[in-house]
Amino acid sequence: MADDVTDPAAAGVANFAHEMGVLKRLRRSGWWQVGVRDPESVAEHSLRVAQLAALIASEEGADPARAAYLGLWHDSQETRITDLPHSSRAYLARTGDNETITRDQTSHLPDAAAKTVTDAVIEYEAQETPEARCAKDADKLECLLQALEYRAAGHQHVQKWIDSSRAGIRTAFAARVADAALAGSTMAWHDQAGS
Repeated sequence: MADDVTDPAAAGVANFAHEMGVLKRLRRSGWWQVGVRDPESVAEHSLRVAQLAALIASEEGADPARAAYLGLWHDSQETRITDLPHSSRAYLARTGDNETITRDQTSHLPDAAAKTVTDAVIEYEAQETPEARCAKDADKLECLLQALEYRAAGHQHVQKWIDSSRAGIRTAFAARVADAALAGSTMAWHDQAGS
């Protein structure tokens, strides 16, 4: 029972973890516009963003662990505002920025836990550190890769996502990966397995 909680810090983390669980069920809604009936979840997207951020950072001379951490939290606010497609932005006034939403989300966490999440979101949004730029490029690269995978699965109207994602990439290594992905096959990894 919620009234019997004797450890408010632990309860705060448990409640926050339940909220973050929403990201596993929250679908990346922009893909519905091109006919993807069951797009990846925000959590699935964020996992590959974190993985890519670490790889990009390692090649860019930045801290891979920090870049991955920033990528992990970059869309955590979507538990409160959902994943809105870019086409909706012209019609909706955001009631809060990501930093404000994160502060609200973490308000019941213990101080150190709240600070680590809010600091990560602030750093990511500011785009002033190499790790933040690597994480942002990982977000763009992940979207590009996902669009290529959806195109390979037969979804024809993803070129806008491919083009805008590629145009948004700033780091040299992420650009090289994007260009390799554009020139390659989404199944090249499979063809190379065991060789």
